Amino acid sequence: MRMKKLAVVFSGAALLASQAALADITVGVSLSSTGPAASLGIPEKNVFAILPTKIAGENVKYIVLDDATDPSAASKNARKLVSEDKVDVLVGSASTPASVAIAEVAFESKTPQIAISPVNVPADKNAWVFRTPQNNALMAGALVDNMKARGVKSVGFIGFSDVYGEDWLNVVTPLLAQAGIKLAAVERYARNDTSVSGQVLKLVSARPDAVLVAASGSPAALPQTALVERGYKGQIYQTHAAVNQTFLNVAGKAAEGVIMPVGPVVAAKQIPDSHPSKKLGMEFVQKYEEKYGAGSFVSFAGHAFDAYRLIEAAVPVALKKAKPGTPEFRKALRDALESNKEVVATHGVYSMSPTDHFGLDQRGRVLIQVVGGAYTLLTK
Repeated sequence: MRMKKLAVVFSGAALLASQAALADITVGVSLSSTGPAASLGIPEKNVFAILPTKIAGENVKYIVLDDATDPSAASKNARKLVSEDKVDVLVGSASTPASVAIAEVAFESKTPQIAISPVNVPADKNAWVFRTPQNNALMAGALVDNMKARGVKSVGFIGFSDVYGEDWLNVVTPLLAQAGIKLAAVERYARNDTSVSGQVLKLVSARPDAVLVAASGSPAALPQTALVERGYKGQIYQTHAAVNQTFLNVAGKAAEGVIMPVGPVVAAKQIPDSHPSKKLGMEFVQKYEEKYGAGSFVSFAGHAFDAYRLIEAAVPVALKKAKPGTPEFRKALRDALESNKEVVATHGVYSMSPTDHFGLDQRGRVLIQVVGGAYTLLTK
């Protein structure tokens, strides 16, 4: 009889333990901590070490893997995270090609993904993919408005020969046409190229009033320095994926004067006090730099933190329908992410919908210019 009672006690304890484990929320993260996008992935990875470990009273576990800026590795990471670790949500990656690879797994496994690169995917897969970076069209609009205000009549384009570069070309081309600005030349290069002298020679020969570089991280500095070395005197524009200290370090004096669209957190101290992201942005930058050193914050860390903000807002809603670790919870979390409204974060205010999984409006962008080797808010 005593043995039977003990068995009941132990089985009850085991049941409680399994229920407790079931309540844990597991976040699977694949980031480019190495490879060409490491200058993006490392600060993003840093964020997960300083995030809260509870949401809505439930424990949160973060599993962070390196995909080395390799789409194949990103896919492998995502498959491990969903099949072995049974994650409730996928986060990543730093590069657009790797994020596309993760999106395939998110769709197949019916696991929500929060991409921290501005990835575009087909409509059926898009149902499971949300993003924290601003969509390229939003940022391109800010650049074209600036070009028009400066009287730019022609633009040369050089971008990555992958989905990031192509998406920028696709979104900026009609905007330029609407503004009456000619696309004078188009060139491409690979993320791991060590020279773009041939492409830059063609751009300079076309004599455009401005050049737009659609690249990210330190590889974005390659066309920047090559253009300056060739004596190009027109205005150079870069995208929000190039905004980090590594770009400034590699480009050096060649970066002076470049104009870039960014999220408000990059200029948190300079934006008006009335901006909804100012207070949170300044608090997060302070917390990040207390951990990793003064001047260590870059915008990509904000994208990772904003992924947490979206999850934090969605989890209480999803918990009303299902327990973590189940297909039902993953579906409920997807639905809750899609219904997120006015979620204040460092890069702006997110309001998702079935037709918009980026969720940011004009509150999510400002223009900056490199002046004296530092990012300065551009007010006109």
